[in-house]
Amino acid sequence: MKVLKRIGGKASFSSQDMEKFDFIPRFSKNRNHSFRTLASLYKGNYGKLSGSSFLYFIKHLPTLLLPAVTANIINAATYGVGNSMRVIILNVIFMLVLLIIHVPTNYFHTKLYSRAIRFVEAALRNSITRKLQQLSISYHNLMQSGRLLSKVMRDVEAIQTLSHQLFINIVNVIMSLAIAIGFTLSKSVTVFLFFVATVPVAAAVMFYFKKDIKTRNREFRQEMELTSAKVVEMIDLVPITRAHALEDYEIARISNQLVETAEKGYRLDIIQSLFGDISWTVFMVFQVICLGFTGLLAYRGSIMVGDIAMYQSYFSTIVSQILAITNLLPIISKGLESVTSIGDVLLEENVEDSKHKRKLKGVDGNFEFKNVGFSYMGSDTPVLSDFTLSVKAGETIAFVGESGAGKTTLLNLIIGYMYPSKGKILIDGNDITDINLQSYRKHIAVVPQNSILFTGTIKDNITYGRANVSDEELKSVIEDANLTELIESLPDGWDTPITEHGNNLSGGQRQRVSIARALIRNPKIIILDEATSALDTVSERKIQSALENLKDGRTTFIVAHRLSTIKNADRIAVISEGVCREIGNYDELMAKHGLFYHMQNVQNADA
Repeated sequence: MKVLKRIGGKASFSSQDMEKFDFIPRFSKNRNHSFRTLASLYKGNYGKLSGSSFLYFIKHLPTLLLPAVTANIINAATYGVGNSMRVIILNVIFMLVLLIIHVPTNYFHTKLYSRAIRFVEAALRNSITRKLQQLSISYHNLMQSGRLLSKVMRDVEAIQTLSHQLFINIVNVIMSLAIAIGFTLSKSVTVFLFFVATVPVAAAVMFYFKKDIKTRNREFRQEMELTSAKVVEMIDLVPITRAHALEDYEIARISNQLVETAEKGYRLDIIQSLFGDISWTVFMVFQVICLGFTGLLAYRGSIMVGDIAMYQSYFSTIVSQILAITNLLPIISKGLESVTSIGDVLLEENVEDSKHKRKLKGVDGNFEFKNVGFSYMGSDTPVLSDFTLSVKAGETIAFVGESGAGKTTLLNLIIGYMYPSKGKILIDGNDITDINLQSYRKHIAVVPQNSILFTGTIKDNITYGRANVSDEELKSVIEDANLTELIESLPDGWDTPITEHGNNLSGGQRQRVSIARALIRNPKIIILDEATSALDTVSERKIQSALENLKDGRTTFIVAHRLSTIKNADRIAVISEGVCREIGNYDELMAKHGLFYHMQNVQNADA
């Protein structure tokens, strides 16, 4: 037990190993290069895998040599050739020595193999998550999160399984065949030729099933990705489903998807089962024939009686190893399909890459929109057209307009999620397309309409991305975000855990936590996207106070419909059909009796 505790408690990966997790695997767009891609994943680990394979060979020698030892002992006991007792004792001692070294060789084999495989497994997942952070927002908007989750977890697991089969089972197959065929050839060319006659049959069976198995694996993998995406979507929709009594509808929708997945899995199982069963039957027929054939040779005196057991064991070994190869085919097909699936992410070119562009050391918050136009991919209708606006540092600008007018698109352009299709956006005189976006975004804080909280404490959510925040700074931010009363009412204060999506907090409380998260960054630019639209009057009043603290001295862009949110803005830009129709403060726009005046009258009438 002490040995096991010592082994289990020792760190397996050093800090240097962890740093290597950042390696970027080379994936090929050519699906036929999946094996080459798989091999490249293990670059730097070939030594461990070679050592592991050698130790695996040593630890399996008892099994591989037992048929020959058995034949020696039977022949010595049957024919009494030479010093039979000496032959028997030496063969027994030889086997005992091999069995004794089995445990240590197995331990070191597993240690080397596992370090290589688990390292690549972690590094590959790290590469995918890193790429997901680099991919553009438009890519994430189009790709279902469930599909991406399936690639990170299921596909990497399939590659790990494939690696195990290739680096362990294939080694076992090769050395088992080498020893079985070597001993057979040294004893009898006739029996060896009989063994060789089985190879074309194995090749024919594998060739016949290869294409269908590959196709079924691809179909099943794609269906599993879709199922994963729909299940994640279903979980997110549970409150809406329950509120509208649509449980039966949702169950039926998911059930249909699960049935389709089961059907694809059923087709895969059938083809794999048929493949394995036909292979097994064919080779078992050959094994029975082998038994009769070697029995006949012994009867005629061509071989010794003990050799029957050896040939039968080695033919069984050959059959089982060829069967292992045939059974590996579905696993290899599945693993290579997963290599392709992950390659789809890692080779995706729709990335946000500005690391080689000029970094901003600081941001004042001056903006200039020069004839900005924007159209979404695949759409001929522009969302923004010749939008022009100058914003001074510290100003609060509110964007108002009908749904679809282009307000949220403007915020996305300001954040840098997308670039203008035409025109320019200048930040302190710098074209947004020429700057390093990360260096720019360090000076931005975003408070979205739907606050995004993660599982952890309130403090964790507020200080997200900030290390070494002092208690005094945290208290100040909590006070400015109007969270003091809430924190004091909780038994664990800011160390109170938040459940998934912050469901143990009210909407107003979640939004104030989001505001505190923005304040802790001490940003120069604030983005408020409908930050109070879903709140009651009391919660809105508390958040409005927090927002005033947040906006103080900072360039602020607001998208909102409520009068209370935009009335104190320095200027209000009225957007219609992607164009700025009116600009001014609240009183100026109301005095014009224009588009804004009409919008406010409609809102007041509805209220």
